[in-house]
Amino acid sequence: MEQELAQLVERVTALEGGAGWAGTVNSEIFYWWCTALMITIHAGFLAYEMGASRVKNVLASGIKNILAFAFMVPTFYFFGWYIYLAFYNGFIPAADGAAGLPWDLSMGPNLADNATGIFWAAFTLFAATTASIFSGAVIERIQTAGFLILAILLGSVVWILGGAWGWHPTGWLTVKWGYHDVGAAGVVHMVAGFFALGVLINLGPRVGKFNADGSANVIKAHNIPFTITGLMLIIVGFFGFLGGCIIYIPGEQWQNIYGQPTTLSAFAFNTLMGMAGGIIGAWMKTRDPFWMMSGALIGIFAAASGLDVYYPPVAFLLGTFGGFVVPMVAVRLEKMGIDDAVGAFPVHGIGGLIGVVACGIFAAGYPNVGEGYPPVTLIGQIVGAVTMALLGFIPGYVASLILKMFGLLRVPDHIQEIGLDVVKVPVEAYPEGYIPGPVTTIDPGAAPAE
Repeated sequence: MEQELAQLVERVTALEGGAGWAGTVNSEIFYWWCTALMITIHAGFLAYEMGASRVKNVLASGIKNILAFAFMVPTFYFFGWYIYLAFYNGFIPAADGAAGLPWDLSMGPNLADNATGIFWAAFTLFAATTASIFSGAVIERIQTAGFLILAILLGSVVWILGGAWGWHPTGWLTVKWGYHDVGAAGVVHMVAGFFALGVLINLGPRVGKFNADGSANVIKAHNIPFTITGLMLIIVGFFGFLGGCIIYIPGEQWQNIYGQPTTLSAFAFNTLMGMAGGIIGAWMKTRDPFWMMSGALIGIFAAASGLDVYYPPVAFLLGTFGGFVVPMVAVRLEKMGIDDAVGAFPVHGIGGLIGVVACGIFAAGYPNVGEGYPPVTLIGQIVGAVTMALLGFIPGYVASLILKMFGLLRVPDHIQEIGLDVVKVPVEAYPEGYIPGPVTTIDPGAAPAE
């Protein structure tokens, strides 16, 4: 009898150990595929930006996007991950950030650590997303070297500092203000959008965009179907992005980025409802397929901060509101003489702003992750929104101004007129001599249809 009990105990122990390892491996697999899906975002941005460019600049736009992705990986490895782990209290690094230094045992193959690599990979793809958001705004006139410096600054320093403040479970915005932003409307989209705005002010418009009297000319995209397909790919990739915003704990309930309980079902309901609302809102305002697909993204961002807690019709209404309003912001931006080639600032900056502030209205009172920490409030969300806007805009403006002073920011006007592909790229996008006929226009500043 004792022998049988001993064997039973041994089997139970083995089963428990096997179940534990299965949970660990499943966690790795989940983030592995979230990261793979997020790469689809960059396939989408690649198509989006090349389609939005004119024929003479197609490949230059693509090369810029590919390089941003490539440079983000090593820079986020060498210092980006450290910033997230170390700077959650502000600008003074904490000692526990040492786990993110490149020589730490966790930062490489380690049979005792099944988590660091997959979380680092997911965050690296978040970083690359910020760089790609900025990339679209500046197509057809930014120098490659200047762009890469700005992309690294944004992706491996600026956004992840915002992530440490507002995404880390003990980040000061969460601990002191109850900031809630599970889907990164502020820490990714606002930061990247406002960074792009700061750069655009110093970069200036594309040659031929504005007349001497300040009136704007439409610069036609060479391939609208390619651009719309790219936008759809971005939306596909955002299901990986949002999956990466959820913490998988084997044997327990899913948790959001702050460690609060949530479900994938909540994210599914609200992501799809926000997306649909954004498409409908943009369609009602513009009838433009480019803006309809951009509206899908706006709708996701407008609902992103509260994806874990919203009643789905709220996400739909927020998406509809964002899809309707943001194209009007693009019109206003153009009237101010700012040439945002794809509407990156309105879509991400303002779409993210709607998401952050709305959470303070519709999720007010939701309890914080830590005992004694303040709950979600409108004031806390406004503080977070202002912080993310300034965190994006100030470095973007200052860094681009310095690059401008050293002649590293803008491609000379005469090269813009010839075409960046002709001067800087050794191959042709359309070697058969393809010349596009009349196309629908991407003009983020065009007056929306009534």
